Amino acid sequence: MTIDCRGMRVLITGASAGIGAQFARELARRGADLVLVARRAERLEALAAELKEVEVTVLPCDLTEPGAVAGLAAELQARGLKLTGLINNAGFGTFGPFAGEDAERLRAEIALDVSAVVELSRTFVDELAASGRGLLVNVASMAAYAPVPRMAVYGAAKAFVLSFTEALWQEHRRSGLRVLALSPGATRTEFFDVAGPEAAAGARMHSPELVVETALRTLGRRNPPPSVAVGRLNRLLLTLSRLLNRRLAVMAMGALNGAR
Repeated sequence: MTIDCRGMRVLITGASAGIGAQFARELARRGADLVLVARRAERLEALAAELKEVEVTVLPCDLTEPGAVAGLAAELQARGLKLTGLINNAGFGTFGPFAGEDAERLRAEIALDVSAVVELSRTFVDELAASGRGLLVNVASMAAYAPVPRMAVYGAAKAFVLSFTEALWQEHRRSGLRVLALSPGATRTEFFDVAGPEAAAGARMHSPELVVETALRTLGRRNPPPSVAVGRLNRLLLTLSRLLNRRLAVMAMGALNGAR
């Protein structure tokens, strides 16, 4: 089944590149109006100019800043814009021993990867559910499924997103709101420009197109699951990982990331 997005308005965070930009392109192709959120205004404006077939609202915003979500909500209300969809895609990761990380950088990582997801979800969840056809997608990661030495905060943040989103899925099963935790593995985006190429650990890269296609295909099912991993190999690895105890799982992840 495919999702009919005509008449919907979807807010996408981290829309300036990668998975967020691909969500914007695919949802616009399906007829959804969009609200694009990211820090880089020029990137958002360029994407908006590309998507001429739908109404696109550009709201540059740094979601790591206190009060950012409240400011977004106020701006949407002032413009009379109501949402039927929310895709919490914005995020970044840090790579390296925890003891060597900059404390302010870690605060921003948690603010974007965890706090902003919760605030945006809470701010708009009633509005999404009230539409009768809403969708809420929170982008987690394959890193959500086991502790990740040398990416300790990122892995923990994505584990939070996975657990949080699956709980919302259960709470809204009868509201008409489709809720999904989306877990990509390594993807060809700017993520590794920030985290560093060593964070890829030689992983096979997927395309943003596959990530978005997986999400929308899953949401289009008659009875969508609470979460989905992207790629058959990742789904196989996830199944195999459940055979490991916690000690072996964390040691295996540490070996992949060069932790001793």
